[in-house]
Amino acid sequence: MAAIQSNTEHQRKIIAQNQRLIQHLNTDLHSPEEINQLVSEVVGYRIDASTEIRLPFYTDYGRNIKLGKHIFINSNVMMVDLGGITIDDEALIGPGAYLVSVNHQNEPAQRHNLDVRPVHIKRNAWIGARAIILPGVTVGENAIVGAGAIVTKNVAANTVVVGSPAHFLRHV
Repeated sequence: MAAIQSNTEHQRKIIAQNQRLIQHLNTDLHSPEEINQLVSEVVGYRIDASTEIRLPFYTDYGRNIKLGKHIFINSNVMMVDLGGITIDDEALIGPGAYLVSVNHQNEPAQRHNLDVRPVHIKRNAWIGARAIILPGVTVGENAIVGAGAIVTKNVAANTVVVGSPAHFLRHV
């Protein structure tokens, strides 16, 4: 787990800029092309036109999100991405899902310091509605995370996990 103390001045500027963009994104009407343009500004690169993002969409940082092609992100998704979030081609992210790559340290004197670990959603994985993916988790190719699951450990390819904490249900 990588530990960081606090946001740098550069990160604070990006956060401030991106929070303005996110507010604009989520409070005005936009065409799909405008949504992709605004999200491209948030993440710092041009996302593929085949990616569809439903609003509202949330992120606390934005610049550590990597999106592939033919991705569908439903409404009310939150990406806490300081530790990095990668979503591979053809993945589906259900409404209200949280992808979290940051945690606070347990030691009381260090509580304001962060532990960051990347989240990786592999090709054709499906994250169900209101599922929570925690720091350091990889969801394997073709895997399904059931609605409301809290995923604390890696999910194997071609499996279905459900519950809190998420546990194996069956193979796909």
